[in-house]
Amino acid sequence: MSVNIKDVAKKAGVSISTVSRVLNNGKYVKPEVRLIVQQAIEDLNFVPNSIARSLVSKKTNLIGVIASDISTSFFSSTLSYIEEAASQNRYNILVGNIKDNLDKELKYLQVFKEMQVDGIIIMHEMMDKHIERFLQSLTTPTVFCSAKPNSSVNCPSVNIDDMQASYDTVKHLISLGHRRIAFIGGDTKELSTGRYRYDGYLKALVEAGISVNPDWVRFGNFKLQDGYDIMQTFLQSEQLPTVVFAVSDDMAVGALNCIVDHDLKVPDDISLVGFDDSSITETVRPKLTSLHQPIQQIGQMSVDILIKMIEGQSPGVKEVVLSHKLVERSSLRSLL
Repeated sequence: MSVNIKDVAKKAGVSISTVSRVLNNGKYVKPEVRLIVQQAIEDLNFVPNSIARSLVSKKTNLIGVIASDISTSFFSSTLSYIEEAASQNRYNILVGNIKDNLDKELKYLQVFKEMQVDGIIIMHEMMDKHIERFLQSLTTPTVFCSAKPNSSVNCPSVNIDDMQASYDTVKHLISLGHRRIAFIGGDTKELSTGRYRYDGYLKALVEAGISVNPDWVRFGNFKLQDGYDIMQTFLQSEQLPTVVFAVSDDMAVGALNCIVDHDLKVPDDISLVGFDDSSITETVRPKLTSLHQPIQQIGQMSVDILIKMIEGQSPGVKEVVLSHKLVERSSLRSLL
């Protein structure tokens, strides 16, 4: 026989409304009464009906997350911190892993709306006119995480200054005596991770009077295999770069594997720098120098801002820009 809220109220010796307030983390419940009700729930193995609760509270306690590709180190790490922050605030997450498929993104957004999620986090920038129109008409609180919406979509965002981060990294490489600097970029249709990081690379080279060698510039999709394949093309050029800067740690590790497979050494023959400072940087040998962005803070702040909006508060600022820094490890050497 299934246990219902009346059984919990009877065992705890309280009213049904008191049990309901405890279940919905409501106010005006004395701490000692809350403990008694929680003990009764545990003793009876009572599992609340989430649909019924949402009808009463007008909330589902669900957050929908659109991720570009959770197989990459950056997205999986960020998603983990989003889930942790959501859980601490009694929210569960639903993940739409779109793998850069805009039709899938639109489908997931529609599903999230139908399921009446309380809020949406989007970790992706590319959009077509259908997604743009959908987001413009959407009333569900929405935050862009490590991504920026285009000007027609009025949503707050949390990220770093990607162009400045890339510029600072390449400028540092130049200060170490590197002038033959190869670049493994991301899809330039993505402004932050693609276009802006490439622009930062170009700006640093131009300021230093270094010509851009087209043979040393290639673009991938943030995967290990992309880094490996692109590094193959660099190794076939007449003159090798002294350092390779990849805009994701996964692509940098792919490049590292390719270099090793060609019996070359990092950093003796070619230095290597990644981007994100994800956990993979410490697991490879040599350890990977990487541009650190505060992944945990990005995920947590995205959730914090979203919950403010869900509760009817102002998100505060439209764009949160967090700090970055280069973390040097043994994959980079000075030529001076």
